[in-house]
Amino acid sequence: MQLSNEDNLRLNVMLAQNVQAVRIDESKMQVFSLTDQGEAKVSLNPTCKDEKYLKLVRELLSFKALGSPSGYPSYLSRWTRMGQTRGESLERLLLLGDTEAVVAAVYAEDLTAEVARRAWWAMPSAENARCMLKHHAIIHAEIGKTLAAYLIEFLPFEEEHKNMIETIRLVLQADLISEAMRVKLWKKAKHRNSYYVGFLKTLPDNLPDKSESHPVLIKIKKNLQQCDNVYAKMLLKLLSAKGQGFLKTLSMTLKKPNNQDVVIAIIEALENYFTDLSCAAEDIQEKMKRRNQREELNIDDIFHTVETLMQEQEIVEVLNVCPISKDYLFAMLVLSILHESIVTPVFSRSSAIGTVMRKKLMPIFTPVQEQITILSS
Repeated sequence: MQLSNEDNLRLNVMLAQNVQAVRIDESKMQVFSLTDQGEAKVSLNPTCKDEKYLKLVRELLSFKALGSPSGYPSYLSRWTRMGQTRGESLERLLLLGDTEAVVAAVYAEDLTAEVARRAWWAMPSAENARCMLKHHAIIHAEIGKTLAAYLIEFLPFEEEHKNMIETIRLVLQADLISEAMRVKLWKKAKHRNSYYVGFLKTLPDNLPDKSESHPVLIKIKKNLQQCDNVYAKMLLKLLSAKGQGFLKTLSMTLKKPNNQDVVIAIIEALENYFTDLSCAAEDIQEKMKRRNQREELNIDDIFHTVETLMQEQEIVEVLNVCPISKDYLFAMLVLSILHESIVTPVFSRSSAIGTVMRKKLMPIFTPVQEQITILSS
């Protein structure tokens, strides 16, 4: 079985140009190519069943791009989604008219803005857009704004809360969207609680909803500034207007997480926020994780751990210069060492979502909310 003479000629003429990418519309049996001059199209005239004919078309495309008719090895799909495809082969992958080959290019670690532009033409999808916006080179290129605009337009149709969070996180990077659009997304978060988590991940210190600093900050600011260590600095940050905004938003997300993915994302946002304290609490966290392998971890273990941490020299230094900061320090440390293992016992027994899940998490989140209240009231 061979391609019709007409299709063979027209496809070869198309591929003789400076082709940047190829896309196949299987429903309409058309082949599109992207060139320096714009788009070109070849309408196919099958001489057999469409599926078999498209296979012949892809063999021709593969031979022209790779020197072999075998095409892209689809069994490598999992490998390519781990970003293992790299090098000059990325541009050639976009000439195969194969969606899996486009995905391989999109997931490549060394994806460039030019390859991203071509890949986006070949296969525009929300998943590909999110993947490409994880690359620094794409964020600061013109294609980055195109991808962000698409994701925002698609956002109302997104059903997975995990994808909602990731979309918000990604489009808030750098100058991908305008300040007006950021405010618009923030307002929509009132009806889509998951959006707030995306803001916490990307703009924890620059949230659209401005807050006032904690009243106690005026009393203890000078004393805390005398103690030049990471704990004093973090407490000053939490009590500032920016920190209060973060805590307020954190509290809102903890009240109504939609599913387990959202809960994990909230905890990840907390861990990111307290990165400066991560080294200080790293040993204790590791001990807790090792213990969790043997027995279940509960919120009381977090509090006992913090009681131990309060005896650390740097904490004592803060307390010496500012005794009234004790409760605030304790609450801060509770938040700083929360990690995913605290909810593992709940999630390992139940796949519940919504109200049922939140009810099961109350023994954990109620004490956490109490610590947030201490820091924000």
